[in-house]
Amino acid sequence: MKNIVNSKLIAFLFLALTFTTNSCEDDLNVEPNDVQNVDDFLKDPNNAIQLVNGVYSKQLDYNMYSFSWIGITSITSDDADKGSTPSDSGTDKNRMDNLTFSPSSISFSDVWEGRYQLIGRANTALFYLEQFDIDETQKSRFIGEVKFLRALSYFDLVRCFGGVPVVTTKIDINDSEAINNIVYTRKTKQETYAQIEADLLDAIDRLPLKSTYATNDLGRASKGAAQALLAKAYLYQEKWQQAYDMSGLVISSGQYALLPSYADVWREVGENSSESIYEVQATLTKGLVDYTNVQGPRGTPDLGWGFNTPSLTLVNSYEAGDLRKDATVMFVPSVLWDGFIAPITWTNPRYNYKAYQSTVAESWNGDKGQTAKNLRILKYSDILLIRAEAGFHIGATSEAVDRISEIRVRAGLSAVTSVTLESILKERRAEMAMEHDRWFDIVRTGQAQSAMNLDGKTFIVGTHELFPIPQDQIIASDNRLTQNPGY
Repeated sequence: MKNIVNSKLIAFLFLALTFTTNSCEDDLNVEPNDVQNVDDFLKDPNNAIQLVNGVYSKQLDYNMYSFSWIGITSITSDDADKGSTPSDSGTDKNRMDNLTFSPSSISFSDVWEGRYQLIGRANTALFYLEQFDIDETQKSRFIGEVKFLRALSYFDLVRCFGGVPVVTTKIDINDSEAINNIVYTRKTKQETYAQIEADLLDAIDRLPLKSTYATNDLGRASKGAAQALLAKAYLYQEKWQQAYDMSGLVISSGQYALLPSYADVWREVGENSSESIYEVQATLTKGLVDYTNVQGPRGTPDLGWGFNTPSLTLVNSYEAGDLRKDATVMFVPSVLWDGFIAPITWTNPRYNYKAYQSTVAESWNGDKGQTAKNLRILKYSDILLIRAEAGFHIGATSEAVDRISEIRVRAGLSAVTSVTLESILKERRAEMAMEHDRWFDIVRTGQAQSAMNLDGKTFIVGTHELFPIPQDQIIASDNRLTQNPGY
């Protein structure tokens, strides 16, 4: 599947609105002699594959899962500190860390633009996929893959900003009425989630099980990926029964299982493993831009920028004997899993071990800015936690006990005989630490104010539940986009 990130995009198919001041990205500009006749293009199944792969490849870009995403999903939370050096603000990451961010913070613009660029590609792909003269089963699967990717982008957006513009069609950049009424008009949070649910339910019907994919397609969105994301979307809406049922379908599918070693999940050996439900695929020739570089240890020897360091609050939250602590937090000094020595010459006392890319024991070409390390988006243990939390809310406590026990035993801890909501959420923190869920978890469960107070930061109730709509987007919309409360 890693070869999906190497496809060449057909430029004229991607001249779609991307919610930025530019009508298309620089990397999509090609010479006119690369443009094919549309009718000929639509007869070649390989072109349909390239079209879908172009949506996948967007996930590797800097404005998708790199510095800005790390800043607003992790550095904001009590799991992490800004890191780097006191004088290095990371543009606005110091403000993320202190919860003093504003609508003009570049991190919000990056996250907004990146996801709408992917949505623009997805909408264009869906427009043309419907017209392809190819095998109907293959076409249906491609549509399911793209709808999953679109739903994933909207899930990120609704968690960050609440209700957002919901665009599901290819829009002419010259159609000012459509742009004003669709592109620059926010839907409600409920309407945004409704679109996510619709895309995922359709994707579930179209996508195959993970095990049925050929080896070179491993990593494409599967039925289980769509079910897992839908279970998570239900959880965020407190649709407990639906979250319980949908997570149950993933569990009973027989497609997934916990890896014996928690530490292996985020290493190369764990990529596309039994625990992997969906991850961004990266290669040595088309890597994930700056994800590991941003979080790599800073100092001598220099492995990165040194941002997003695990907090002391996180370290102290683990139970004694929890194997997840040493698999999540890279302590300085220490000897790393690959034999590399983490020296005292590094700037910070802790780094994110899950973002570590080994230069001696994993695929490596010397390019810190674009690594072959896959990014885990959905994993099986997350589904077990969703099942437990939803089960607790509907009274299925024995199921919650079983799922939490399964996770704890893998972590080197004892099984439990009872659970509370507090204990389930504590388990979720330990299992998912530094994986970009903590901020959203403390917000959705009402823990944010107390959690941030313990971390020495002030969470403003009524404001910080959502991030601000980027100011540059409000200006571009001529104030049609409304700002979130308190900004």
